[in-house]
Amino acid sequence: MGVQDQLQIGVRHESDRVILALDGELDMATAEQLQHAIEGLDGQAMVVLDLEQLQFIDSTGLRSVLAVLERCRDRGQQFAVTRGSQQVQRLLGVTGVAKHLRIIDTADEVFA
Repeated sequence: MGVQDQLQIGVRHESDRVILALDGELDMATAEQLQHAIEGLDGQAMVVLDLEQLQFIDSTGLRSVLAVLERCRDRGQQFAVTRGSQQVQRLLGVTGVAKHLRIIDTADEVFA
């Protein structure tokens, strides 16, 4: 199994946002894929990481999510994540990362 098999990133462009749907594992082996996926997305008002299909995340994956958050702030973009699996939500909560993220129920959720 190659690294690309461990994490799939689907990109969907909407009128007001771009949604990156993560499926698989976001960890030391796959974090660079997320960094590459976020490149060139500076034309959208909002970036949403859809974590619904993310089964696993480690500390490197958490750093990658925070790096995307910082990059969006630097670009003046809004940033949100959807709720992930129980393991993902637990890690976000235990580490305190959840306090820094806008967590929404679905990638298409409308908010101000």
